Amino acid sequence: MRDIMGMMKEMAGLKTKMEAMQAELDETLVEGQSGAGLVKVTLTAKGALKAVSIDPDLLKPEDREMVEDLLLAAHADARAKTENVIAEKMKALTGGLPLPPGFKLPF
Repeated sequence: MRDIMGMMKEMAGLKTKMEAMQAELDETLVEGQSGAGLVKVTLTAKGALKAVSIDPDLLKPEDREMVEDLLLAAHADARAKTENVIAEKMKALTGGLPLPPGFKLPF
């Protein structure tokens, strides 16, 4: 019974830590790029798009489709990086807590 009470205290502490981590993820910026840096997007670690940067040389009407593809690739790159940031933060947060296999925390 004593172990269950200790685990309940750990879970309460985990909730507070998760709320703090959620706020931190809102402020953590990740940059993705494509086309050797010609197109860049900046996202929060939670995936909100904050900025887009396009090299002026790409802004020719005949290159529109290429620029659109580069934007998609840069966004995908940034999203992959945000997933890594979240995974690292979750690992640090739950390091000593025995979570059941396959248990996912809400993000």
